Amino acid sequence: MGLVGMFALSLVFVSCSKDENEAPTNDQADLIAEISQKKIPKEVREAVKKLNLNSDYIKYDTFHFPDGKTEERLYIEKDIILTEEQLFDMAEAAEESDGRQYSTDNLVSQGRTISIIGFTGGSQALSSKERTALQWAVNNYNRLSGVSISFDLTFGTNYQSKDMVVYNNTVNNPSGAGGSAGFPSNGYPYKFVQIYGLSGYSTNVNEHVITHEIGHSVGFRHTDWFSRQSCGQNSNEGGGGVGANHIEGTPTGYDATSIMLACFSASADGEFNSNDIIALQELY
Repeated sequence: MGLVGMFALSLVFVSCSKDENEAPTNDQADLIAEISQKKIPKEVREAVKKLNLNSDYIKYDTFHFPDGKTEERLYIEKDIILTEEQLFDMAEAAEESDGRQYSTDNLVSQGRTISIIGFTGGSQALSSKERTALQWAVNNYNRLSGVSISFDLTFGTNYQSKDMVVYNNTVNNPSGAGGSAGFPSNGYPYKFVQIYGLSGYSTNVNEHVITHEIGHSVGFRHTDWFSRQSCGQNSNEGGGGVGANHIEGTPTGYDATSIMLACFSASADGEFNSNDIIALQELY
C-alpha cells in the first residue's frame, strides 16, 4: 500500500502577484527563484526550535493564493505554513506557556463559529469530488458533541472575509499529493488550506486530507511527529514539550489510525478515530 506525504508549512511576506493562467514574467520567475534560495536567518531557526519543530527542515518559498497572488512564506517540516510574524509570535508565546494525540500552543478561541469557503473560481477551484470531500470534512467536525467550535461552510470565490478558504493548488504543485496549512493565531484558525494532486484518489482520501489540514489550522500537530512512522521513516519533527503538547486522554505512542498522522494511505477513510475525537473534545 503506497504511503503519501501530506503537508507543507509556510510563513508570509508580500512579494509579487500574477494573473491566473498566466505564465510568470522573467522578473517574477527571478523573484521566485530568489525566494527559494534565501538563507535561513539565525533568529528564524531559534524561533523554530522554541516551538520544538525541526530546524533542519526550513525553507523560504512562494505561497499561492486562490486569486493567483503570491507571497513569500516559511515552509517548515514540509507541512506547516507560517509568516515570519506568526512564527515569532508563537515562539514568544511558547516561552510563557507550560506543556499540557498533540497540539500547538496556539488554538482557536473557544465557542467560535468558523466561516469556511470552498473556492470555486479559476485554475485553483475545487473539483466536484473535492467539494463533496470538503462537505464531508466539515461534517466530521460539526457532528461531534462536546466540541465548542463549529464550521459554517459555503462555496464561491469571495474568500477575503472568511476565516478559512480551501482550494486546489495542483497547478503550482505538479508533483506529489497532499495538502498544506498552518497553525492558529490571535484566536483564529489558519486561513489558507491547500490540497493538490488528489484527483486520482477516492472522495474518502480527499476527505481525509482536508480534515487533516483543517486539523492543523485549528492547532493540531502530527500524531506521529516524533517518528513520522506513517511515512515509513524514523525521524523526529521536533522534540516534545512546548509546541508539541500531549493532549490528555490520548496515546503518547504511535496511533496507526489517527487522521493526524504525517502521511496517509490510499485506503484512508477520512474519519476521526476515537482518540482524534477525545483530542478535539479536550481542547475545545
